[in-house]
Amino acid sequence: MASGTALIYDDEMTSYKLLWNDPQCEIEVPERLLSSYEQLKHYHLVERCIHVPVREGTEEEIMLVHSSEYLEVVKSTQTMNEEELQRASENYDAVYFHPNTYRCAKLAVGATLQLVDSVMSGKVRNGMALVRPPGHHSQRNAANGFCVFNNVAIAAQYAKRRYGLQRILIVDWDVHHGQGIQYIFEEDPSVLYFSWHRYEHQQFWPLLRESDYDAVGQGKGKGFNLNVPWNKVGMGNSDYLAAFFHVLLPVAFEFVPELILVSSGYDSGIGDPEGQMSATPECFAHLTHFLMQLANGRLCAVLEGGYHLKSLSESVCMTVKTLLRDPLPQISGEMAPCLSAIESIQNVRSAHKPYWKCLMYEEATPLHNVSTKSQQMTEAELIQTSTHPTAEQAVGTTKSDEAIKTDKFLESHMKKILFPVPPVKTAAAIVSKADAHLLPVSVQVEMEMNAQELKTFVSAFDAELAKEEKALLSLQNVLAVLDKILKKKVCNGIAESSVASVSTTFALKHCFDFGLQRVLCIVVGDMDLELNLDDGKILLMNICQKQTEKANSKYYISLNWKEDAERNNFFCAVLGFILPVAYSYQPDLMIIVIGPNRSLGVNGISLLTCLLQGLAESRILVVIQVRSGANLDYPKILLADKETILLSTIVLSRRHSRLSASSLSEPHQNTLCWEIFDFIWPVPFKITKTKTEFFKKKTTKGGYIMVGACVWPSPSH
Repeated sequence: MASGTALIYDDEMTSYKLLWNDPQCEIEVPERLLSSYEQLKHYHLVERCIHVPVREGTEEEIMLVHSSEYLEVVKSTQTMNEEELQRASENYDAVYFHPNTYRCAKLAVGATLQLVDSVMSGKVRNGMALVRPPGHHSQRNAANGFCVFNNVAIAAQYAKRRYGLQRILIVDWDVHHGQGIQYIFEEDPSVLYFSWHRYEHQQFWPLLRESDYDAVGQGKGKGFNLNVPWNKVGMGNSDYLAAFFHVLLPVAFEFVPELILVSSGYDSGIGDPEGQMSATPECFAHLTHFLMQLANGRLCAVLEGGYHLKSLSESVCMTVKTLLRDPLPQISGEMAPCLSAIESIQNVRSAHKPYWKCLMYEEATPLHNVSTKSQQMTEAELIQTSTHPTAEQAVGTTKSDEAIKTDKFLESHMKKILFPVPPVKTAAAIVSKADAHLLPVSVQVEMEMNAQELKTFVSAFDAELAKEEKALLSLQNVLAVLDKILKKKVCNGIAESSVASVSTTFALKHCFDFGLQRVLCIVVGDMDLELNLDDGKILLMNICQKQTEKANSKYYISLNWKEDAERNNFFCAVLGFILPVAYSYQPDLMIIVIGPNRSLGVNGISLLTCLLQGLAESRILVVIQVRSGANLDYPKILLADKETILLSTIVLSRRHSRLSASSLSEPHQNTLCWEIFDFIWPVPFKITKTKTEFFKKKTTKGGYIMVGACVWPSPSH
């Protein structure tokens, strides 16, 4: 598998700027590129990336998307004087030309294609192109919204032609709708386009009806255009994560892309005068992490918007750090999306129900009387919302009070969330030294722990157990790895144990002695753990075939799971339930215990472990139950796949992404809402829990939002 992260940048793309007074365009300045690159150097990320030189895009490559007539118009701006440039710019919406625009636009296209070539040829695993001008608004015959050539759309067409790709995912997290990309691919089922964007019921630029949730594509492309319209400002980390968990990721895993292109606009981040949203920079690290689990990690991020320089540059750095596989910082804020976000997500799921198996059991209908529809804007407010803020408001020398406040917040916030990267990614402690060769060379093997220290620790709980050598050996394996994780000498680790339940109990005690406050423990298979769950320090999830009876506790969740014949529907369980609960809980560390009679295969365990690495600074301990004295066929299967489990290299076949109808054998399955969101959509598995009270908040005739910690039947209308 390819390794390394490409970074593509050239100062020449800063060589054009606005030459006349235009409040609509003043916000797009060369400093956007310069500040991003300088911040990457500040964090020593440039030196860790692989430098890829920039080249010009050829006319033939540009015309993969744009017409020859439009190309000639842009080319002609090279020799225009200022008056002619201004007249040419007025032919388009929110665009300005400069004598260097054509050269820079060709460099932006070429840089994007260089990144695609580097990823597809295996020279790097992923990468980012810092380019200017941006591209996602430009159309076949028109510049639009600061964009000249549609860099990402050209890259998609180029990748299909040169590498024969049949499925490309474009994720556009810019705060503006990338209508240019939508228009180009709306009839093309080989490109899945996802965009969230500030919409406000068509009152925010680009003011298009086709930016709404029900624009699903045309002809053969129906179902391959996913629009999540934000109908109010202030959307934050939890809203963005909810859109990923409940819209993008389920569909993307079913689509099984061969390449991911990200239109990386950071005007959807905190402090940006365009978006007026609240997402902090680390949110983009988590979004990037989720996307890296697709397409064998082949991901190309290409800069689009972003107009608050501090917010932009920090978000770019968070994206690149994640591409470099650094542990993710804990995401900040409450993990509860707002009502407006819930409504938008429900509408998208409802609109795409006919096209995707992962949504085929969606029972909700579109919400027409949404909570924000009644908020009428005055004509003056509409005009202000529909245009771009001035450069002075955003990045000029006289900063607004709000911009200064955001600068100070980010300065403090980044110091709080950033942490040193442990020198070793993964450690392992195994029963048999003969199995050590099965581990990747990058994995540090742990075999020893101070025996006397261990006996003293165990004796405090169970004096008899301290006399059993085999049990002590198992505990030694687990605690040796855990100790390295807690001291941040390694990110995560894996250990075999013949007494996994006992080892896990002691590991949890060691965590709390060390000062941790919350540990998420996920048990895969049949295993009884006698734990005190009353204080909330442990959230226990048990994924097993048999229904288990436990004392009523909010912090115990049993997922009665049995894979179907295709072994594929665990995607919905992870994305629709486990991840939202885990992100709500915000653990300091996670322990995944793989026990006997497990109902989940290696692919499911890999998916679960990889996606959870966004939490707890990627601190995960995997404990594998082995049978003392028995052959090691079972652990060898997992040992051979440890790199898959712990290093996030998932390889999934196309059929493993599909949701099968057999996963919903009963007319009404149970769905649980665990103080996470104000909602949870039906997911195709049973959850057992003794607490049964529930609440419904009626939102529209025939539709409900579920609130509270509860279990209920899926609503029928």
